[in-house]
Amino acid sequence: MSRASLVAGLAIVLSLVAAPSHASDGFRVSSPSFVAGKPIPATKFVFDRFGCGGANISPGLSWSGAPEGARSYAVTLFDPDARGGKGWWHWLVFDIPPTRTSLAEGGLVPKGAMEGTSDFGVPGYQGPCPPKGSGAHHYVFTVYALDVETLALGPNVKGAPALEVLRRHSLGAATVQFLYGRP
Repeated sequence: MSRASLVAGLAIVLSLVAAPSHASDGFRVSSPSFVAGKPIPATKFVFDRFGCGGANISPGLSWSGAPEGARSYAVTLFDPDARGGKGWWHWLVFDIPPTRTSLAEGGLVPKGAMEGTSDFGVPGYQGPCPPKGSGAHHYVFTVYALDVETLALGPNVKGAPALEVLRRHSLGAATVQFLYGRP
């Protein structure tokens, strides 16, 4: 694959992940667990297999300023740097009630919410674990404000197919990212 193809592919993936179908200037997401744009602690939030040795605990997230009319939320965690720019889905939570504006550290999802299947092949949060020597990867949390209460996606849904549905029902989205790399 040529460098131009990789760059074009990364641009498409980033536009799908970061760009909501309807922008909302006041919609923000943050985390008490990490500083946006900085490396995360390796021992707590990192995957617990493949030599990564973390505790695989999901960071806490909170959001505010969601667009009016939000009937539910969804949260994704995506690494656009993985697999040569094709990316890797680490977490997908959807059908989060509109009364919730946070997820606690440790990943207990609210009653009624569902988790999709990560690219590791299992549901739930699966922390970062990039290949050794691949440099720092960007991990992007996106919170989507949705125009429906439920997405009618099953627990086996994976990130890319779910993203298409999320974008169709998105009133707005907010992102925050952290970095993690293994020497």
